[in-house]
Amino acid sequence: MTVQQALEWAFRTECAQLELPEPPDPERDQGFGFGLEYVLMQRAALGCKIDGGRYKLGDYTHEDAEVIAATVAGMPDDLGGKRMAIRVAELARAGMTPDWMPGAVPRCVPVDMKRNRYGDRAVTVVVGNERVWSRGKWRTVEVRTCPVTYQPHPKQIEAARRGYCEWWKALFWLKKGLQVGEMLREVEVAEGMPKANPGTLI
Repeated sequence: MTVQQALEWAFRTECAQLELPEPPDPERDQGFGFGLEYVLMQRAALGCKIDGGRYKLGDYTHEDAEVIAATVAGMPDDLGGKRMAIRVAELARAGMTPDWMPGAVPRCVPVDMKRNRYGDRAVTVVVGNERVWSRGKWRTVEVRTCPVTYQPHPKQIEAARRGYCEWWKALFWLKKGLQVGEMLREVEVAEGMPKANPGTLI
């Protein structure tokens, strides 16, 4: 399966938990205990399945799913660290791909609209007064304008595309890590990846 399918299987089907490392606490940290990655490496070196002592079959999470979750938890800081690990896990659990806003083009639209019996009209505001010569005398008239905005905003589209690319880089790192680590017993991570540049799909 692809890395995205493997993540969805681990977090959605097997309900693997993302166990992120806690921030260091000098008072509590006395150098004892082992991280999940160390435990998983020891299991791999042992070469057999360990009975974890679970009393109920429904509580069992596949060992490969735990390896995948541990790999996600080890996301490096230059790829987003804990924040990206949580995002990857949440998207996988929901079976979703980040929304990169396909086909989104900023359009100039009125800030507000009002409806009357003649239909929808843009709301205008007074920005000043002018004196004009009309019908033989000077008259004061309001100068009105229609405030506009862009929807979706270019920065919103840019942020969505950037977020997708960051997620893609995280998945690429996970794919390589799971392939090179060779810690998965039954799951094999294939080469397939989501589109690298979603902008090409517009």
